[in-house]
Amino acid sequence: MDNLSSHRTTDVLLFLLAHPRWEMVFQPKYAAYLNLIEPWWKILRSLALAGRRFESWDEITEAIHRATVYWNAHRHPFVWGKRRRHRPRRSPGIALLPRAT
Repeated sequence: MDNLSSHRTTDVLLFLLAHPRWEMVFQPKYAAYLNLIEPWWKILRSLALAGRRFESWDEITEAIHRATVYWNAHRHPFVWGKRRRHRPRRSPGIALLPRAT
């Protein structure tokens, strides 16, 4: 769970006391990528909401619906933990200059 203040309200804490099988696990503030909903929000914003202006809720709902239909039509497995900046550098291949020894 993220660190939203509503997750720590009295009602939530009372619910947890009444249901001991439930356990809240809060992720670190610096590790939003651990929350799997975050990549989906990023995709949804880029497909449906970014750079657009809406005049009504119906337009927003339709844009989200179209983005979801598009995403489902072009689905591919989500590989968790394979962030681009952590990929190893590619070797330059044939363009590599010979080493002078």
